[in-house]
Amino acid sequence: MIEVGRLCVKIAGRDARKKCVVIDVIDKNFVMIDGQTRRKRCNIKHLIPLQQKIDIPKNASHEEVVSAFKKLGIEIKEKVKVKEKEKAEKEKKREEKKEAKKKKVKEKKKESESKK
Repeated sequence: MIEVGRLCVKIAGRDARKKCVVIDVIDKNFVMIDGQTRRKRCNIKHLIPLQQKIDIPKNASHEEVVSAFKKLGIEIKEKVKVKEKEKAEKEKKREEKKEAKKKKVKEKKKESESKK
């Protein structure tokens, strides 16, 4: 009954009560899932298979799963990714901190040398 494309509901963990689809069968106890849940390996005991089956290939990408869910009318909330601009700002702040630290070290060396 558990096969690639099978729609399921997760019943354990923080993704409980969310719909997912099986994208790969790892062995008799574990499958890879994706959908409203996080994309991860899951014990089949933590899933309730539904009657619906989605036509997706094995190891389908997240985008393929999202489009398949949209066809069924199931909404998937996309995670907001950190924008490149925000990443650049964080990197700039790190560099400024490093430079300030280096400057303090140089000043301390000069003070210690002048005392000698």
